[in-house]
Amino acid sequence: MLPALELTAEVARRFHRRAVLLDERVADVGVALAHHGYVQIDPVNVCGRMHDLILRNRVRDYREGDLMRHLHGDGAALGPGQRRAIEHHLPSSSILVAFPLDAWPHLLTAMQARARQRGAWSGRLTPRERELAERILGEIGARGPLSSEHIDDDRRGRRVWGSSTLAKTTLQKLFFHGRVLIARRENNRRHYDLPERVLPASVLAIKPPPADDTARWLVLTKLRQRRLVTLKRDELPLVEDVVQPVRVPDCPLLYCRREDVPLIDAVAAAPQDSAVRLQLLAPLDPLIYDRRVTRALWQFDYTWEVYTPAHKRVRGHYSLPVLAGTELVGHVDPKADRTARKLLLAGKKLRRGYAAAGALKELAAFLGLRR
Repeated sequence: MLPALELTAEVARRFHRRAVLLDERVADVGVALAHHGYVQIDPVNVCGRMHDLILRNRVRDYREGDLMRHLHGDGAALGPGQRRAIEHHLPSSSILVAFPLDAWPHLLTAMQARARQRGAWSGRLTPRERELAERILGEIGARGPLSSEHIDDDRRGRRVWGSSTLAKTTLQKLFFHGRVLIARRENNRRHYDLPERVLPASVLAIKPPPADDTARWLVLTKLRQRRLVTLKRDELPLVEDVVQPVRVPDCPLLYCRREDVPLIDAVAAAPQDSAVRLQLLAPLDPLIYDRRVTRALWQFDYTWEVYTPAHKRVRGHYSLPVLAGTELVGHVDPKADRTARKLLLAGKKLRRGYAAAGALKELAAFLGLRR
């Protein structure tokens, strides 16, 4: 293992924000996906959806919904040869993300494992789900992409995360198992199709890699996603040959990719920009995703409270952290009133000397609303 780089908090923060693409936007969604390894998808739409809030700070001229257009096209579903990315779950989790196609073989082992495990949400099919699954797969094969609403079956399923019909729970499991994939969305509703009609044949032909290769890929993807991370005891040996330890005062030992070290050198040598532009970060932005790193490096203790009971919330239902240069200076809690076409502010707390009016105006314009 290489000796640790000794960095000040200031340099580490400047590197961190530049490495996660918050200093300069890239050309398109595909470049951002390749850089980060994935972008987390979330359906909640309080002031824009999570993936759109993440990408609007990273992609030039990004419009609301551009990630879904990149994934599925604009209108009719993309053909297999046109597909550049897919929606699926991070292995061993229920977190839905957009992946570049090169992630597919590493997802296969997790899909196969889910099909054998117990679980109402993603585990093996129950006898009645198995019976319905054969009919669903036959109907999709004959009719093309279908949503649960297109399946003529009024039986109730076990209620899990809003799933209530047997057709919906069965389709969800088939998706977890890789037997169907999301071919397109209509008003955010998933339409599923068979894998061979979604993915290129060359991708489907790739066999699952050895388990050690996928374990390494998962840690490398974590490094790509966040760029400055802590590593668990079982993660470090998998990537020890490609990571650089980084030591920052009052922080746990951090790691970055060795190929990112020149960027640290460039940041350390460059004069700090005196112009500070405030940015509103998504609640699950890669910069702040790891609470431990955010608390230690950025001196900001933040929790996404959308699923926190109202009486326990500290910042608000869907508060957005405010980034100003190398400081996280507070939060705002905006809400989009689509009917009145206004962006409302439910609450805010900012360090003295900072104002978020300009950043809120940018968010309103992005959402097609008035501030």
